[in-house]
Amino acid sequence: MNWEQLLSLKRFGDTEKRLRAAQDETRLGFEVDFDRIIFSSAFRSLQDKTQVIPLSETDFVHTRLTHSLEVSVVGRTLGRSVGKVLLERHPNLAKLGYTFNDFGAIVAAASVTHDIGNPPFGHSGEKAIGEYFKSGNGAKYKDQLSLKEYQDLIDFEGNANGFKILTESRMAIPGGLRLSYATLGAFLKYPKESLPKKPTNHIADKKYGFFQSEKEEFLDVVNDLGMLQKSSDNISFYRHPLAYLVEAADDICYTIIDFEDGINLGLIDEEFALEYMIKLVKDTIDSKKYHSLQHKTDRVGYLRALAIGVLINEAVTIFLANEEAILNGTFNKSLLEKCKYEAQINDIIKISVDKIYRSTDVIEKEVAGYRIIADLLDVFVDALNNNFEGTASNFDKLVLNLLPREYQTETNNLYNRILKVCSYVSGMSDSYAIRMHKKISGNIAKNTF
Repeated sequence: MNWEQLLSLKRFGDTEKRLRAAQDETRLGFEVDFDRIIFSSAFRSLQDKTQVIPLSETDFVHTRLTHSLEVSVVGRTLGRSVGKVLLERHPNLAKLGYTFNDFGAIVAAASVTHDIGNPPFGHSGEKAIGEYFKSGNGAKYKDQLSLKEYQDLIDFEGNANGFKILTESRMAIPGGLRLSYATLGAFLKYPKESLPKKPTNHIADKKYGFFQSEKEEFLDVVNDLGMLQKSSDNISFYRHPLAYLVEAADDICYTIIDFEDGINLGLIDEEFALEYMIKLVKDTIDSKKYHSLQHKTDRVGYLRALAIGVLINEAVTIFLANEEAILNGTFNKSLLEKCKYEAQINDIIKISVDKIYRSTDVIEKEVAGYRIIADLLDVFVDALNNNFEGTASNFDKLVLNLLPREYQTETNNLYNRILKVCSYVSGMSDSYAIRMHKKISGNIAKNTF
């Protein structure tokens, strides 16, 4: 892979090549990507989607939106830091008009979208959709779908749904949000289809990154960027190099900030912050300053800021030291898996799993989320299919009126009809999913979990 091709400004629908040197310096091409994402309805819905604690009653806890914004800030720093060195290594990029800010803008835009396709109720939402089609009422469609189509559903993937949101044509406008191909490439952490499942231990094969419905769009993007194909037997590619930085930004934020949330909520003792985070920041901490801070949130926030800074520097160092391997596809792990603090990171994650992710409050609300998502899928999938087959009941017709117009479009393809419903349910915020569930259940009384 080569950087000039990887930094493509092309967008869906373009008929002529876009040159970096011809861009408006007041609003660069890659910065337009970030702006379009921020103003999208899919991004706004993240303000009421679970990051760790579902439907938290406190204002402190991070949502998908605040998490995504923080990941984009870290991603921008990673991109700029790497970009400064890459411009020195590849002077032809500077001659073409690229600056280190371009690298930061690409990584920031891809980072702010990294969770845009995730369903309500956290990662359990993805599992709930998958299990509905694997062992729930949706299993009846198995024999009517291809193997890859069915795999898309039983392993429903937020990353693939995110690519769908970013590229799906609307109102005859090709390419969805019409982001640059460079940003879309950096977004694709798992540039492969759902089958074969985890064919290798390469980090790019851990999950999948597009549904069969977006196969043509995916191939258009990766071929334009010159991304290397991993296998001739299936659609599977090595990552765009900047996807490693997007992943690192997410890894840094969820590792450190979820831990911080747990401490501030009282799920994790503050002593753990010192015991585990001090191993990351021992070379940068000002002990006098730390002990002078009177409030727990301030002390933990100080450690969090230092820890993020340390891990940013580590990720940049690893990326630059392995640039050649990343470009040729032989770098097979995430950046943080190669860092000298891997053991400390794993310790922090283990504590977070035990104390936060498996806390009673989280589990109870995830269980409720499973039921809500299954019921929503049941009603909407049946209504859409019954309407197509001409057997819709009056209830089905009423239900269809609840769907936005773009989701009511008739299609002869069963897979596409089902995926429309999955995408619609995935786009719901936690609170909206609960309200919709009450409506279709006939329970309009005001209540809570």
